[in-house]
Amino acid sequence: MTTQPLSQKEIEDRLRELPGWSVEDGRLVRSYRLPDHFAATALVVHVAQIQQELNHHSDLTLGYDSVGLAVRTHSADALTEKDFDLAERVEAAAPAHGAD
Repeated sequence: MTTQPLSQKEIEDRLRELPGWSVEDGRLVRSYRLPDHFAATALVVHVAQIQQELNHHSDLTLGYDSVGLAVRTHSADALTEKDFDLAERVEAAAPAHGAD
């Protein structure tokens, strides 16, 4: 997995594959709404597991029934494939927790 910065076109292309995700302040971000606090907490734990597997970590925000993520590859000071790979894994896991 490369840590080379992605071009603006590459970022735009990858974003088309990730509905609900956007780039804000140079970070890849997404918020999820969940049925309740337990489901939101379970998603956070699942995301933490994915992050450990990838050795790539986002900022996570837990609300009563919401979870927010923001990620950027600090070593590249830019968005990289690692960020989008993490987003794809989270996006695949989120529906099992009732996220929308």
